[in-house]
Amino acid sequence: MAKNRTKKALRKQGQDGSQGYLRPIRLGEILIDTQGELWDLYHRAGHEALTKMLKEDLEALCGAKHAQWPGREHYRHSQEMSSLVLGGRRIIMRKTRVRSKDDREVALPTWEQYSREDPLNKRAVEQMLVGVSTRKYDRSLEPPPEEVECRGTSRSSVSRRFVARTQSYVTEYLSRPLNDLDVPVVMIDGKALGDHLMITVIGIDSQGNKHILAVREGSTESQGVCLELLRDLIERGFPVERARLFVIDGGKGIRSAIREVFGLWALIHRCHVHKTRNVLDHLPQRKRALIGGLMRRAWQASTVDEARRQLNALLARLDADHPGAASSLREGLDETLTLIRLKVDGALYKTLRSTNVIENLQGFIGDITRRVKRWRNGTMALRWTVTALMEAEKRFRRIRGYKDMAALDASLRNQPDLMRQVA
Repeated sequence: MAKNRTKKALRKQGQDGSQGYLRPIRLGEILIDTQGELWDLYHRAGHEALTKMLKEDLEALCGAKHAQWPGREHYRHSQEMSSLVLGGRRIIMRKTRVRSKDDREVALPTWEQYSREDPLNKRAVEQMLVGVSTRKYDRSLEPPPEEVECRGTSRSSVSRRFVARTQSYVTEYLSRPLNDLDVPVVMIDGKALGDHLMITVIGIDSQGNKHILAVREGSTESQGVCLELLRDLIERGFPVERARLFVIDGGKGIRSAIREVFGLWALIHRCHVHKTRNVLDHLPQRKRALIGGLMRRAWQASTVDEARRQLNALLARLDADHPGAASSLREGLDETLTLIRLKVDGALYKTLRSTNVIENLQGFIGDITRRVKRWRNGTMALRWTVTALMEAEKRFRRIRGYKDMAALDASLRNQPDLMRQVA
């Protein structure tokens, strides 16, 4: 059988330079070589599309250039250099001015639309939220064609747009009506941004959905600041006469404000994680695991009496050797048993036994604001916090154990005597 000499023939062709082997071209090389051309094409296409749209607007108002139009109401006046928004920056373009017969300036619809600051402000906020600093804003954008003059990407310009946009967020966000929002569970906690403490309120409805209700800037979780925060909720339509469960970390200012504003309608549950941490801080390292386990075991009891019996036994054990730990455990002890009174168990119990739901939100605020090195004032801290909260709301999911929220709501509504017991 004759041998197949195709490969050999191809090798000979390569030796004399006629064809030879073609060098394999990697996909990465193609993308690297054409990346600049691709962005250039993108911007040129956008630039050409804008030019075409402006020409169509001009002809719709003034007719074709040099054409006779007896019923003409507008005419071309002159040209000037102005700017439009494209690709996160302002590009400089030649603009044809139009005037009416009665000598009034007439704006071209396309020019009016693309010269607005809103898209540019929105782009600046988006870049800040993903971690781009004002100094690097220009580098984060696609490079425009060399012949196109641009502006609006300097650090000061980006900062001004970010401030303007986020300030409008604060005004709108903190004035939202709450009349139609019914939440049986409320969580309150604070997040420090420099010297400023941002106190946030979250509500959980009967379907397990989370809602950000309010945020207020202060220096501490004092009763006065919390009172202003809760009274603002009432002014925006948040109903008072409705039994609710308030989950807090144990701050006395928050607790006093809740009692003053909501009275006996509020059932307060103290976060088990914070309470455990406070007690263990008074103990030597070797005893912390044991005492922490005994506390968790007591809070897993099926009845309030059994839980209190176990906690009282633990108090008797601590009183002699560690009176500081005993005093910390005794303070607000009944408020750590609220979920047991309401017969909350399972996944919902694990969710509501601590303030982790709102703590996770505070962590998200920290991620968004981590690049801010200097907090100039409380207004700045409030703007950043509201912007982060709005971004967090887009990612909200229902809490674990949401299927049992309806039962918790019914328990709150049908057992008003519980409020007097906790009070």
